[in-house]
Order: sequence, then structure tokens, then C-alpha cells
Amino acid sequence: MKQIQADVVVIGGGTAGMGAFRTARQHTDNVYLIESDVFGTTCARVGCMPSKLLIAAAEARHHALHTDPFGIHLDKNSIEVNGEEVMNRVKSERDRFVGFVISDVEEWPADKRIMGAAKFIDEHTVQIDDHTQIKADRIVIATGSRPVILPQWQSLGDKLIINDDVFSWNTLPESVAVFGPGVIGLELGQALHRLGVRVHIFGLGGMLGGISDPVVLKEAKAVFGEELAMNLDAKTEVKLNSEGKVEVQWSEAGESGSFTADYLLAAVGRKPNTDNIGLDNLNIERDERGVPKANPLTMQTSIPHIFIAGDASNQLPLLHEASDQGKIAGENAGAYPAISNGLRRSTIGVVFTSPQIAAIGLKFAQVQERYKNMECVAIGEVSFRNQGRSRVMLVNQGHMRVYAEQGTGLFIGAEIVGPAAEHLAHLLAWAHQQKMTIAEMLDMPFYHPVIEEGLRTALRDVNSKLKLGHAAPIDCSECPGD
Repeated sequence: MKQIQADVVVIGGGTAGMGAFRTARQHTDNVYLIESDVFGTTCARVGCMPSKLLIAAAEARHHALHTDPFGIHLDKNSIEVNGEEVMNRVKSERDRFVGFVISDVEEWPADKRIMGAAKFIDEHTVQIDDHTQIKADRIVIATGSRPVILPQWQSLGDKLIINDDVFSWNTLPESVAVFGPGVIGLELGQALHRLGVRVHIFGLGGMLGGISDPVVLKEAKAVFGEELAMNLDAKTEVKLNSEGKVEVQWSEAGESGSFTADYLLAAVGRKPNTDNIGLDNLNIERDERGVPKANPLTMQTSIPHIFIAGDASNQLPLLHEASDQGKIAGENAGAYPAISNGLRRSTIGVVFTSPQIAAIGLKFAQVQERYKNMECVAIGEVSFRNQGRSRVMLVNQGHMRVYAEQGTGLFIGAEIVGPAAEHLAHLLAWAHQQKMTIAEMLDMPFYHPVIEEGLRTALRDVNSKLKLGHAAPIDCSECPGD
């Protein structure tokens, strides 16, 4: 077995791992990157980019089918979806994005990139398969995550798929049962539906798209319920029927039914890949899911020379967060024992459905948790149903709620379902990170006519409800909104 002595070892070659490796190398050349499968990142291969390519194709057909209200009349019978051509574009463009990532990787020294599954032997030793053992002064865990597969689905064989499998299709199926109405399930479910695939979405607990604000959630259920077959709090039984199809028997609120599909798409969540890397050989503090706990500003675990980043950290499983965490972990692993706090940006999340869903800063549920007394919070809102530019473009669906701190007027968060939410979310995230007050946000320019005027309406609404300074209804100092 090959023996290596390293300053830093990074386990995992995804977004976080590549960021950590790149940053650690600014401090020392003696850094190794270990990858068990393929380089290219989850986002580029099976996540953000191919899903947006599928969504773009779905939107093209959807727009073509809905031109009549504008006075543009097309022969709807002539609008054909060629599944092979759809998937060819998805895969070719996906491969192009992956190629850029691999090109970056190939510029790094080949002897510093090791393929194989890594496991901890002790706090300083990592073994890769049965061919290499590395002793390292510092280690970064960046092993990513994988989709959760429920035991009762195992009998479905190759009829059980995850998002990875969707992007390997050569053509589109006739039908898919989607389990999990979160970000992945809702994005892919709606896209497949708009491409002519029969889709039924199943969930538990009544949640949708990660929305926690009850007013925004109610609107989202109404909007998406008009288009998609959904049972968001259903008891289900799944089996293969005599024809080898997936058969879902469901019941909810006194109603029941069945749905037969070519595939079951599992999208109920993702699990950090930290259960198979030998953590039992370490005395490391872990959370209830068995994931090493880490300081979010330094990504340092309870073992000072071990850091964790990206989806593996079980903090915020988003690409930009993984990139930031990887840079922080790599910086501190490279500079160790000198440890510094890294930049953690304001939280921003977007679901690329139509209408889009977004959350900025604190979600409603987090506001309730942080501010034990909701009298400390003012809430402003706007419906997009009559918002000018939205109505002009016939995208007038959705609702936004923004949250501000009484006494200070500080903007603390928002949840949105509506048109152009990805752009509204960026404006709000920038304002949140700059710790702007509602009054300062209203001093910013708003053009006419734009969807952003809907944001101004919500800001004006919350501003009218604020009691500033000594006029605040109660002392909110016990629950600051930072």
C-alpha cells in the first residue's frame, strides 16, 4: 500500500471539495484531493444545470400552448414534443458545463488527485480503497450528499429513479409519480408535466416548495394545484403491477385513488455522505443525523484540524453555500493553526418553477423561532394577481410577504411565490446583507412599469406597520434579528 505524508487532504471533489483544494493550495503545495466517483460536481452533472435545461424546454412548450389570450392563435395540434431532441439538448449542454469543470480539475497536478473511496483510520490518517494511505496534518470532509430512498421502494427495481437518472434518459416517458414536493420534486414534476408527461406529485405534511409562510403557502397550493395533480399529505402504498408499471394507491382527507406510472421519482430529500467514511474511528461531535458539527464561520469541527464543507455539513445544501464553505474550510485548513472567520452571505434560495418560489434571510418559521413574541415583527405583503407588469405579461399569480423588526425597521427576511422571484430575491438578499432598514430600501429607485414595483408595494405595507424607536410595542432586545 502506498504511503503519503500530506499537509492537507480534501475528501470529495465536488463544488465544496474543489473550492477547499484550490484555496488550501494557496498555503501549501502538499495538498491531496480524493474523489470516489467522478469529478464534475452535482450541480453540473445532475442538479442545477440539467434541471434548468429541462425547465427551459418545458417553458417553450407551455408558452406555445398559451398564446390565445394575447390574440396569437397557433395550431395546438401541430406543437410536437420530440423527447429525443429534448433530452439530446439537455445532455449535450450538460456535458458542456461538466467539461468546463473537468478542464479546471485537469489543470491541477495529476499526482495530487487520487481516485477511490476514503475512510478515516484515525484523526490524521485516511485510507483510499486498498491502494493508498495518507497521513495528513489537516483534513477537509467534502463528501456531498445523496438522495434518500425509502425501504418500501426498493422492490421497484429500475422503475425507481432519482434526479440523476432523469438526465440520462434518451427520451421522455409517458408518466412519472413524483414523491416529494420540495425543490427537486416540484421543479422536475412541473417541467415533465409541461413537456406532456403525465405527472402526479405526492407528499406528506402538506408542505410545498420549502415554503414556511402560511399565507404564501396557501397561494402556492392554489396556483400549482390549478396545473398539477398533487396530494401533499397522502398515505400511499406502492407496488409493481402485472405489467411492470409503478402503481400508487393513495388516500388523503377522505378521498382515495390510484396512479399508474412508468417510474417513481424519489425526491423526498438528500442525505449527507458522512455515514460511510469511518467516522466511528474518530471521537468527533455529531448531530442527530450523524453529521459532524461545525462552526458555520470557520467550518471547524470538534477535532480542531478537521473541517467539513458543502452538502456533507448538513447546513445549507446549495451550490453557492457549498462554494463559500469550501473556500472557508480550505483557507483554515491551509493556514492552520491560524483560524479565521469566513464570509457567510445572507441566505437566498430559489425554486425555478413557474411561478418561482424564493426565500431570503429568515423564513417565516425562523422569524417565529427567533422572535418569540411576534409583536416584535411587522409583516408587509403584496398579491401579484393585480400587479401591473405581471398582469401585462399574464404572469399575475403569487404572493410575497416581507418581515421587518419593530423598533429598528430592519429588514429580516421574505418569502415569495410569484413572477421573477429569482430577481426580486437578489434585490432583497443584497438589502439583507447590507442590513438595510425598510425606509432605506424604499429610498432605492424603482422603475415603471416593472414587477419590482410589487416589491415596493410590500415594503410600503410593512413600513406602515412599523413602530420605530421608543414607539415599539414591546422590548425586543431579547430576540435580535441578526
